[in-house]
Amino acid sequence: MAPHPKALMIQGTGSDVGKSLLVAGMARALSNRGLRVMPFKPQNMSNNAAVTSEGGEIGRAQALQARAARTPLLNDMNPVLLKPQTDVGAQVIVQGQMVGNVKARQYQDLKHTLLDRVLESFHRLAGSADIVLIEGAGSPAEVNLRKNDIANMGFAEAADIPVILTGDIDRGGVIAQLVGTYSLLSGSEKNRTKGYLVNKFRGDVSLFDDGLTIITEQTGMETMGVVPFFNDASKLPPEDAASLPARKRGGDAVRIAIPVLSRIANFDDFDPLFAEPSVQVEMIRPGTPIPAGMDVIILPGSKATLADMIFLRDQGWDIDIHAHVRQGGTLVGICGGYQMLGRRLHDPDGIEGSLREVEGLGLLDFTTTLTGSKKLLMEGGTETLSGTSVQGYHMHVGECTGPALKAPFLQLESGSDGAISKDRRVMGCYLHGLFANDAFRHAFLHRTGSDAPLLDSFDAGVEQALDDLAAHLEAHTRIDRMLEIAERIR
Repeated sequence: MAPHPKALMIQGTGSDVGKSLLVAGMARALSNRGLRVMPFKPQNMSNNAAVTSEGGEIGRAQALQARAARTPLLNDMNPVLLKPQTDVGAQVIVQGQMVGNVKARQYQDLKHTLLDRVLESFHRLAGSADIVLIEGAGSPAEVNLRKNDIANMGFAEAADIPVILTGDIDRGGVIAQLVGTYSLLSGSEKNRTKGYLVNKFRGDVSLFDDGLTIITEQTGMETMGVVPFFNDASKLPPEDAASLPARKRGGDAVRIAIPVLSRIANFDDFDPLFAEPSVQVEMIRPGTPIPAGMDVIILPGSKATLADMIFLRDQGWDIDIHAHVRQGGTLVGICGGYQMLGRRLHDPDGIEGSLREVEGLGLLDFTTTLTGSKKLLMEGGTETLSGTSVQGYHMHVGECTGPALKAPFLQLESGSDGAISKDRRVMGCYLHGLFANDAFRHAFLHRTGSDAPLLDSFDAGVEQALDDLAAHLEAHTRIDRMLEIAERIR
């Protein structure tokens, strides 16, 4: 019989309690100790995804965790990824590859067929790791969804993995969160839940000593620590669009507006702009006009481009965008946002839903037709205006055709990408990750009016934040004890 893999699963009392960052911080801490760490999330639901070294896609949170662990991105790190769309439900990605679209009820029937694939991915990772750190999804207290569960206790039970339960004190009621969640677990699930963490504490941690006593007395779980609020979490990419800040105030050398589409995707494209101290970024929420006088508007990626084009028009943002361009402002579209810049969008096969054709913004002379195949590719090249080198990734369906493509925005290894207007004010491309390229970002911001000092290296800031997060967890959690639990023969 093969030895049981060393593994530990971080589950939460709800969404957004900090599971993703806790796993990332532990991955960096254990990597700093010389361990080979593999992150893993059985099932994720997010439109923020990353391309793997194998040409597949996984959730962006697992990409950050892999970076923290200093290991390449692998399909197995997130074997089931759900990407919400419109009336077709969610796109289902299994072990990196798209397998189709399902609605919520259909997915509940499909889940039981995916457990074997999830376990297969887990054991492959475990075979090349000293420890696998596993992130749950949502909460194990959602017992109405317990049947066929593969995201939390269903996976933990099938793989025989110990669990640490995490609550978020910042949102209040953490005692009820932890005690209530524990009370809803079955006997075997309680037995494998070995401890708990209290996350996002503000103030004097000792003031919660009585709270720890109550939780331990009510559940029998062992405390693994109280984690003070990590202020530099904003330097690391959020997993969910709901966690995006409304505004980043800094200098006003360049003012950038980004409309928050209903199915916004790959919004970590803009993290480097948020990191720039001299740049002001505003995420424009539905019901809010795009302010006049912005230097740049960026249209982000979308998981449902046709529907989001209608959504954009319903908000009146198309009027704001056209006024912005008439007044000499810069407009950039990335992936789905790029497709919106053209004259029309076609979806003859209903890939995104019931919409078959939508009028675009008409600012560049091309049309887009969605296709059944998805382009997943990491590559590099140059930007045509500045000649700076760029690296990034493709993650899209659709092909653009039209005269505007004769003036491409980028020249990449696979060929030209995107288009740019004659006055160099309207531009777009499919390549994600543009602004993480320091030379490109500097050239772009200088071109749009900034003469203020800029970050030398965005990546260096992310690495420092991961190191600081690891030190934060080393100081405030019982990592040695959690390693003992992970290594325990069960």
